[in-house]
Amino acid sequence: MNKNNYCVIMAGGVGSRFWPLSRTSRPKQFLDILGTGKSLLQQTFERFSKIIPEENILIVSHEDYKDLILEQLPGIHDNQVLLEPMRKNTAVCIAYANFKILKQNPNANIVVAPSDHLIMRENEFLDVVTKGLEFTQNTNALLTIGIKPSRPETGYGYIQVNGDKKGGDPAIRKVKTFTEKPNHEMAKVFFESGEFFWNSGIFIWSLNSILHAFDLYMPDMNTQFQESIELLNTHKEKDFIGSLYPKCKSISIDYAVMEKADNVSVICADFGWSDLGTWGSLYSHLDKDEWQNTLQGENIFVFNTSNCLVNISPDKLAVIQGLDDYIVVESEGVLLICKKEEEQRIKDFVNEVKIKKGESYIK
Repeated sequence: MNKNNYCVIMAGGVGSRFWPLSRTSRPKQFLDILGTGKSLLQQTFERFSKIIPEENILIVSHEDYKDLILEQLPGIHDNQVLLEPMRKNTAVCIAYANFKILKQNPNANIVVAPSDHLIMRENEFLDVVTKGLEFTQNTNALLTIGIKPSRPETGYGYIQVNGDKKGGDPAIRKVKTFTEKPNHEMAKVFFESGEFFWNSGIFIWSLNSILHAFDLYMPDMNTQFQESIELLNTHKEKDFIGSLYPKCKSISIDYAVMEKADNVSVICADFGWSDLGTWGSLYSHLDKDEWQNTLQGENIFVFNTSNCLVNISPDKLAVIQGLDDYIVVESEGVLLICKKEEEQRIKDFVNEVKIKKGESYIK
């Protein structure tokens, strides 16, 4: 393996769309929601460890999840876990990782990825990442992975490409524009044009390229890390990060850097990807019975029920009759029954429960 290759796994989200299974104390990245026997974080770590030295894989997460991370990834060192005192979106967590890596290896080449995505064809994915790392190692480019769309999806951001091929590889194209989640009509236009790819939120770049980009587009943040870089990897790191984070802008790497930079390329791919952002997206990837139900639990009985996702804890018995196209989830004293088409309201339900019942059903 190339010792200059690093991976940064972002694992700080709260996963509220997967409530009540996902709680603030144990969000979806720490759950086995696919029924594989491993959490999404464990799967992500193991996937990247096939092409990245394990000691070069960093996990960035909220400080509340330190013990969970070390429990699920017992082979990693404490210094590989970067703990954030508050959630400030993706730009600052990437900046933090940049300077941690800079202290170890100024020649680093980095892939940055969320901890909770589904990759159906892993070998194809790893081939794409390897090709991307080879490209950025020799090119001053910020590379993102674009997914060939299979439908006019309104739940993803899009990347528009132009005709320029980079490095002689037809899969690597110059980015023309980034576009936010479209309405259905616009998504249909994107899908039919052949110029748009889903934005996977997976990035590849050399350390030098991303540091230069931060210097151009987020200079205040970059300077604050640079001025105290000597505190990283010392006993003073926690206090330094604790004092720095409140000063940093809460902004995504897309807004902060990618949409502003002129050296952004996309590697276009199709390896069976989903961001697993909702119960509905999970449903589409799980095995189903003859009535198109997906049943997760040991004691579930369904009658005249179809197109439903049912997730019931092993110690409970559920009898469900007459439902079509519903989400039914039970976990730790909470039962959710919600139409699949209304699942975007789950965040509202969580807020309402928090207001009226406090944190006990959310934590």
